[in-house]
Amino acid sequence: MARPRPLSPADAGFLYAETREAPQHVGTLIRLQPPEDAPPEYLRGIHERLRAAPSVVSPWNLRLATPWFQYNPLHAWVEDEKFDLDYHVRRTAVPAPGDERELGTLVARLHASPLDLSKPLWELHVIEGLEDGGFALFVKVHHSLVDGYTLTKAHERAFTTDPDSAQSRLFYDVPLKTSAASDDLAASWADPAGLLRSAGQAARALGPLTRALTRLTWNRGPLVGTFQAPNTPFNERITRNRRFATQQYPLARLKRLAGASGTKLNDIALAACGGGIRRYLLELGELPDAPLVAFVPVNIRPEDDPGGGNAVGALLASMATDVADPVERLRAVHASTTEAKNQFVGMTPEAITAYSQTLMAPVGLQTLGAITGLGTPRVLFNVVVSNVPGPPEPLYFAGARVVAMYPASIVSHGLALNITLFSYAGQMHIGFTGCRDTVPHLQKLAVYTGEAVAELEQALALES
Repeated sequence: MARPRPLSPADAGFLYAETREAPQHVGTLIRLQPPEDAPPEYLRGIHERLRAAPSVVSPWNLRLATPWFQYNPLHAWVEDEKFDLDYHVRRTAVPAPGDERELGTLVARLHASPLDLSKPLWELHVIEGLEDGGFALFVKVHHSLVDGYTLTKAHERAFTTDPDSAQSRLFYDVPLKTSAASDDLAASWADPAGLLRSAGQAARALGPLTRALTRLTWNRGPLVGTFQAPNTPFNERITRNRRFATQQYPLARLKRLAGASGTKLNDIALAACGGGIRRYLLELGELPDAPLVAFVPVNIRPEDDPGGGNAVGALLASMATDVADPVERLRAVHASTTEAKNQFVGMTPEAITAYSQTLMAPVGLQTLGAITGLGTPRVLFNVVVSNVPGPPEPLYFAGARVVAMYPASIVSHGLALNITLFSYAGQMHIGFTGCRDTVPHLQKLAVYTGEAVAELEQALALES
């Protein structure tokens, strides 16, 4: 048996944050369309194929060494010698008519259930009964095991680009490549020499970090600092119930908007989300005068890094929800994100990590205010908006085409809404994850976000 593999503090942090109301797993809803000549028993064969995988490889066969000690400062992964694939791969169906609404309701229920910390921290649900004759896979993975970037890479390596290939597999049957940097980071926390190396890296990061924090403290421009976000319904205590909604746009449509406005693709997405949220809160009579602030995770790995564990930075950006004009809103978002990204100029990944941790340190006060019901006049941020790049070409599994991939993410006390974007095969797919009780009628927000894109096109005199 391989020796235990320690978790880094970033990975273990998701275990410490785990509660019944706020489980710390992410998910992916994958829509697939069977080949036209698929036999009637095609889906049964798919399920049997999934459960008959020749192997379950690391890290998908790992469990926590001490699941009964959630707050263990020295958490480690060990191989599960009694791994039960039947437990992890499950078959379910949506009730008739099997439309998008029914699928979203089922995914919300699946996503609301926490993973069993005593087992390898993932599940795969095969969903049948969709009205278009297709089927779906819903994958749940604890954030302590991998981040969204790594899970995306795992899906990409498992599927195939050849519809006629018999070599397509799923994530748990494909070894997860990790960079040496990721492996060294986790190992360093259990090794005194590694801790000294980490301390040296932190010392070298001190200069750029100090300059960035000084700009943040004395900022008077579009750079968003701590506690500039207003209090909103999204920043209240949550329950264990979830809603899940989706939206999608052609990537070419968003890129054309970015080109016409002189902004970036992420700015267009953030401004569209801001427009949708503005209308949603106006209808509730809850739109604050100050602009909502988004927490935007930033991948700090090199472009060709295969992933492993968690490696993200953080920036805060205005969503300009106080601006009615869609073009002016976009300009305000672009100015804010530009200044936020300028904070990272000249920083090493270690410095970005330290800066992000400092920036996010007060979030505990926001969480405490939501749990106690006392609230705060200002919060650190209102919503998470993240963008995970995916493969540009269509993918296949067992001859079925992957039609769409929608991310589902984490909500918590004081943060009842999470919006995650995923680009795949020329489309931008968006998953809206929210607390069912704190964020009612979540599907409206998805619809309004789509209409915000159309409003921006009209304002820029572009045809949709």
